[in-house]
Amino acid sequence: MIAQIIIDIPAQQTNRAFDYAVPPELTTIIAPGMRVLVPFGRSRKKQRQGFVWRLAEKSSFKGRLKPISEVLDLTPVLNEEMLALAEWLAQDTFSFLISCLQTMLPNALRASYQRRFQLQKPLAAGSLLTPLLDSQTTGKIPEQISAPLLRALKTAEQTGQIKIDQQVAQKGQIKEVALYSSNLTMAQATEMAQTTRANAHQQLALLTFLQQHPQFSGTSEQWREALPELKQTTLTTAVKKAWLQRRQIEQYRQPNPLPTPKAALPLTGEQAAAYHAVAQAMTVAQREVFLLEGITGSGKTEVYLAAMADALRQGKTALMLVPEIALTPQMVQRVQERFQKDVAVLHSGLSVGERFDEWRRIERGEARVVVGARSAAFAPLKNIGVMIIDEEHESSYKQDDMPRYHARDVVLHRATTHHCPVILGSATPSLESRARAQKNVYHLLRLTQRPKSAQLPEVKVLDMRSVGKVDGKPSFSQELIDALAQRLKQHEQSILLLNRRGYANFVLCRDCGNVIKCPNCDISLTLHRDIQALKCHYCGHQEAIPQVCPVCHSSQIRDFGAGTQRIEAELAAILPQARILRMDVDTTARKGGHQRLIKKFGRQEADILLGTQMIAKGLDFPNVTLVGVINADTSLSLPDFRASEKTFQLLTQVSGRAGRAEKQGQVLIQTYNPDNYAIQLASHQDYEAFYQREMHLRHVGGYPPYYYTILVSVNHRQEDLAAQKIYQLYRQVSPVLSKSAVLLGPTPRMIARINNQYYYQFIIKYKHEEKLFTTLQRLVLEMQQESGFQLRIDREPLQIS
Repeated sequence: MIAQIIIDIPAQQTNRAFDYAVPPELTTIIAPGMRVLVPFGRSRKKQRQGFVWRLAEKSSFKGRLKPISEVLDLTPVLNEEMLALAEWLAQDTFSFLISCLQTMLPNALRASYQRRFQLQKPLAAGSLLTPLLDSQTTGKIPEQISAPLLRALKTAEQTGQIKIDQQVAQKGQIKEVALYSSNLTMAQATEMAQTTRANAHQQLALLTFLQQHPQFSGTSEQWREALPELKQTTLTTAVKKAWLQRRQIEQYRQPNPLPTPKAALPLTGEQAAAYHAVAQAMTVAQREVFLLEGITGSGKTEVYLAAMADALRQGKTALMLVPEIALTPQMVQRVQERFQKDVAVLHSGLSVGERFDEWRRIERGEARVVVGARSAAFAPLKNIGVMIIDEEHESSYKQDDMPRYHARDVVLHRATTHHCPVILGSATPSLESRARAQKNVYHLLRLTQRPKSAQLPEVKVLDMRSVGKVDGKPSFSQELIDALAQRLKQHEQSILLLNRRGYANFVLCRDCGNVIKCPNCDISLTLHRDIQALKCHYCGHQEAIPQVCPVCHSSQIRDFGAGTQRIEAELAAILPQARILRMDVDTTARKGGHQRLIKKFGRQEADILLGTQMIAKGLDFPNVTLVGVINADTSLSLPDFRASEKTFQLLTQVSGRAGRAEKQGQVLIQTYNPDNYAIQLASHQDYEAFYQREMHLRHVGGYPPYYYTILVSVNHRQEDLAAQKIYQLYRQVSPVLSKSAVLLGPTPRMIARINNQYYYQFIIKYKHEEKLFTTLQRLVLEMQQESGFQLRIDREPLQIS
């Protein structure tokens, strides 16, 4: 038997299956989708992880095949659907097949490669290799190697003193706990109690308990719940005396404690109509895409929950995607309140072990409902009944790195396999989705009213060119501060949005005009007061805040612009009695950071929640009656044809956080462009008018959804080589395009240098091009011969800069 293996090396040279011989003892075990260890390269001892792609009886390879070294799984970690999905994804996104396979698995199932050395001769006294030894004869080579250590390793290897090898280490660890069970009958426990000394109070208490509960079994925590005074040493003694038996059992890590169950809410007329349309498609096992367009607070989540409940009643499973980790805590709670232990959570905020356990629960069929961010689209669910994408317009559903997939495309592809309906939900659908609904490719469902007595908030646009401002604090209008102070008096809560983190946008010398820039990127450094440093948000470079200008040595160094840190400091000075929570990438970097802040605000331990766009959507707090937007122009001025759409969506979403219960809500939008149509229409939550206006502009400009787009970019450490290469690619693509296609560029990227790599690109706008994809695939193949270049082909990029 021959096994075709995809090797764990994401490179063009290895982007195919390699044939390996299956040892006789593995022929009845091995199956497609299993992970294996195989020798790869000239050295038979150098092991790599791979995936069994297919099995065959013969190989076209003429030489002698190497045998598979080891099978890592008892059952395949990727089923037939996932293998087929990976093949489609690799072709659709111009990606390496191994990258697609790895994307579908939790980090715990991905191999890590550790370099080690084995002593062939004893080390000399004082050798630099001695501290690396973790046994008498072997040592671990660190990832970061200093020049002296590198020389010592090379010299020792060349003289035959050591032998360097690379080993495959598995990240996935199954958590095990001790389970204690009784070995005694009721009569035996009574007899033991009579012969135990009277002052052994703990042991007597345990024996008395065993007389009453001879069948009791549990972990040490469960024993202590039954006997609060019981100590671990008593359990250990009981095992030694054979009163109890101890064995190790597997235990899942629990990311979140289960909330109190809650029953389904009665559906409104609009909600019921939307649910029944989805339920009908589910009953007849029909792939149909529903665009659920509902104003903020209209109860889209209740429609999702009703559809998921219907899937479970039919013995099927359900998948729900949310755009960001920040939205997950409240949404997960809503789903867990309804479906309890049936729910598994998948997102990047979980530890490696927690994600591994959740993935195994899904794969084993123990969890039938999955809630998660983008990568949860690959959850190993079987027999899916319904798939849901909440806030479907969000750009976070697009993966920036290879494979550059959009979660919506993955879900729609899986829906074809499972013959199930898909719900795309949003108050502000992407223009592409809304246009498909207009053409009846999607089925449009609308929710136009908020349930019960909740009303849309009153929205006011404040022209920052003319309104009164707080003295010395130009970021705040007096009207916004007065509104915040009024909410403090009424013991109500407020949300403030500023879509820019850090303290200041940049640091500038007032004498010579020099802006402190990142040494690795063509971008200014952002000032962060909490760490007293300048930081690059692209490559992570960090340096001390200069006291004098590095160019002219003037001391007139000043910071400009405002980020969330500065707004927090200024707000605390204006309203010292206010309890302020800041929520941005910096304050939520630690595990569980989002959840802690959201829970704290939900318990009303803070008056004002200040944050970036992560606070703009999905949050539901009944005591929030005021939303303020510090600067609505932040995203409006971006060099992106979607700038107006993103601004409209962000303002509409954040406005929807106010007045979600009985209390009336108010929204104040500060802007220097009060007459801009995106800002005006967002203030009225008039999506239909915005859709018509924006579609007209897209048609005139020839942009999506009237055209498809592909971004082709190249980067290299030398700018001239990057520029030459992009023009070469341009000349290869241009002749195969029809006259209806449009080529924009080549040009440098807006930020031309990132992390000392220069980026050049061109954009293809097209409708139907027969030869284009074959040509692009050929370019990918040809780039394997080019050293130092990276080619990126991105279908339907959400950021063109």
